[in-house]
Amino acid sequence: MASRAAASTPRPAPSRAEVLAALSVAIDLGLGQPAEHMLRSALIATRIADRFGLTRQQRDCTYYATLIMWIGCHADSHEYAQWFGDDIAVRHDAYLVDWSGLPYQRFLLSNIARGQSVVRRLSVLASLLANARGHFSQLIHSHCTSAGLLAEQIGLSADVQKMLAFTFERFDGGGLPCGASGDAIPIEMRVAQLAEMLEVHQRSYGVDGAIAMARGRRGGQFDPQLVDLVTADADRILTGPPTGDVWAAALREAPDRGVRLGPNALDALLVALGDFVDLKCPFTLGHSRAVATLAADAAAVAGLETDTVALVRRAGHVHDLGRIGVSNRIWSKPGPLSAAEFERMRLHPYMTVRILSHVAGLERVAQLAGNHHECVDGSGYPRGLSDAALPMADRVLAAAVAYQSALEPRPYREAQAPNGAARRVRERVKSGALDAAAVAAVLHAAGHRAERPNTRPGGLTPREIEVLCLVARGASNKDIAKTLVISEKTARNHVERTYAKIGVSNRIGASMYALKHGLVDPVAV
Repeated sequence: MASRAAASTPRPAPSRAEVLAALSVAIDLGLGQPAEHMLRSALIATRIADRFGLTRQQRDCTYYATLIMWIGCHADSHEYAQWFGDDIAVRHDAYLVDWSGLPYQRFLLSNIARGQSVVRRLSVLASLLANARGHFSQLIHSHCTSAGLLAEQIGLSADVQKMLAFTFERFDGGGLPCGASGDAIPIEMRVAQLAEMLEVHQRSYGVDGAIAMARGRRGGQFDPQLVDLVTADADRILTGPPTGDVWAAALREAPDRGVRLGPNALDALLVALGDFVDLKCPFTLGHSRAVATLAADAAAVAGLETDTVALVRRAGHVHDLGRIGVSNRIWSKPGPLSAAEFERMRLHPYMTVRILSHVAGLERVAQLAGNHHECVDGSGYPRGLSDAALPMADRVLAAAVAYQSALEPRPYREAQAPNGAARRVRERVKSGALDAAAVAAVLHAAGHRAERPNTRPGGLTPREIEVLCLVARGASNKDIAKTLVISEKTARNHVERTYAKIGVSNRIGASMYALKHGLVDPVAV
């Protein structure tokens, strides 16, 4: 009874800044950096902005541009991993190298198909060298476009969205995708670039090491005026709050720190977080939305209270946030995982809790989301909870995740038909892993879901819709040609016409369009 009373105690609504701070922690994990790296970077950025005399609007833009400047890197992890294998490890190590000249070229070449066989590395290397700058330009353009789309979805201003297009530009003009230089790069992004790199080097090598790095890249990667400003007041700019105080200190500098989210605004933001993580792998596109809908419907079927149904829906949207902290090398592996890989994969629900745990008002959402792979017989992960430790809401979410995942393809298996997915979860009931009542509720809800409307937005033809969904799933022109039994040239023409009609330029844009317009059916894959 005490737990029920605690659960019914009203909790403060989270602020928009807190939820975006949680998103930044997810970004940290995908970069191979410790939690609160981007928050510390944002603090440094605001100090630089204040000393450089930026306006309040510019300072606010700098804060959020720094906080989420890497949001696009997780949306293109699928492509990144195709070149480098372990996307997270390579991103971590890239902080120690100036992104220009022979040292960076050596770094890239030494990390091609990292961790894979010699034959695979040579094959990827040959393909890359055929058009290295073109490949990287395309990858970075995809990153910047994706970042802008995601920034818009989470409600950031047009100014912040504009900044993200310059993430990979350099002061000397040697960056990508446009080769912008000097003042053509907005001052907000120049500050953000320097602040983020300073945070990594200060944490790793101290203030002196960070300043040495900045001086070494002065006039190249970084604006000389900003480097000189930091050098003149390095201790006060770079010395951060003690461990444990970063979250609160960074939120005090957030432009909208006092704005509390209403229920609808919170729901919209959580939906965006779920979409964000699902873009990490083409085969999970739409997974979080589908789980949230199915789990909430099942919770209602199971007779749970209205507040609990809403809780289950919210947890469904964000249950997989921790996937960001696991390399695509693991998620995309077609064969069995090694012991180390399996243990890393098992940590992703824990990472979900870690990402959300500091957000006031989302404590129960975090706990529920983190239990989506727990089993009533104690065989689940990451904590091995069982029986009384798993309320019906937790059991329903776990059953919904199991059923929905079975409907979707994975690199190591084909997608299952609804009957196959139902058979799979029933077998897990027999083995003691899933709760019988929760599975019954999920299957009932799955059998009464509304069909997707037969609409054709954007003037797309039925064939173009087929192409759009295949592209959203990560299919190449060659894959599309094989699937639709057409020539590769015809497939390429279909893709180009589809992109033109809906106004996008890459897979991520196509994915977001398909998701927005309800064209993605995880069952029909």
